[in-house]
This record gives sequence, C-alpha cells and structure tokens, in this order.
Amino acid sequence: MKIKAHGKYLVQLTKLGIFNCYFVLEEDGLTLIDTMNAGSGLQIIGAARQLGRDITRILLTHAHGDHVGSLDELHAALPRAKVMLLEREARLLAGNKELEPREAQVPLKGGYPIVTTKPTQLLHEGEHVGSLRVLATPGHTPGHASFLDERDQTLIVGDAFQTLGGIAVAGTMRLLFPYPL
Repeated sequence: MKIKAHGKYLVQLTKLGIFNCYFVLEEDGLTLIDTMNAGSGLQIIGAARQLGRDITRILLTHAHGDHVGSLDELHAALPRAKVMLLEREARLLAGNKELEPREAQVPLKGGYPIVTTKPTQLLHEGEHVGSLRVLATPGHTPGHASFLDERDQTLIVGDAFQTLGGIAVAGTMRLLFPYPL
C-alpha cells in the first residue's frame, strides 16, 4: 500500500494504483474516509500505526464496494471508531435499493455490497465531523457525500470527480474510468 501526504492534514492510501482511502489528521486521532475494497482493513490499520495515530472515526463517501469493502473488517478490529455516512446512503448499505420519488427513476449503477456494520451516526448536509464539513453531492450514487476540510479547503469527493485517465465527473463516460490502466 502506498502512503502519500497531501498538505498538512491529509494522507492518501492507494492500493494497486486504483483503490484509495484517506486519513484526515485531527487532534483526537485519524478520520478514515472510505475503506477500499474487501481485505484492505489490516493494511489500513497498519498505515495508521505507521503514522502513530488511532482511527477514531470512519466516514463513507458512498456505498459502492470499492469504498465500503473493508468496513466490516475495520469495525470488528476498531469497535470504538464511529461509523458515519449520509442517511440516504445508509439505506443502500443495508441493501435497500428502492429509489425515492425525487430521484431519477433509473437503475442504480455499480455494486452495493450489504454490510453488517451499522452506522453510529447518520450525517446531514452542513454538519461538521472534526474539521470536515459534510456536503451532499448526489449523482454518482443517490447519497454520495464529499467532505471539506475547512482548515485548508481540501475537498475529498469520493467518486464525484476524478482526474486519472482524464478529467471526468460522475456520469461522464471515459473508457478507462475509473481505472487508469
């Protein structure tokens, strides 16, 4: 797993060049954003140990498997860490793929694994989690969230935007998206 610092507060973890998650350094420990694919939990915990900090909370941008794949593994190893995501996405995480009337009535795209871990807190637009402001950024998934670190204006956007393989936003078809092979 590759570990790379971005600025003063953000650390990116990358696996196989395509799976990412992030640590946000806070006074009380690390906030982990997303959990990568299944089987990445021990590597994520190892990276936190390399930084000499504990993971105190887990935030999820959305419920696709490459973002929640190691959630159950991490929750089992870190039962005190809070698990947080937008309320709309929590239903997808529990297996409920029913669309709301206000949402585009098109089939959901991507894999939504069902996890056993239940969120300890449901988030809403504008709330703060440590230094991060919660932003609802639906599109890639109905309950997609992004997180703005108000200390330095770093924006973590999950899959709402990407630059590998060419700049694209959710819904823009790129032959290599999201894999820049």
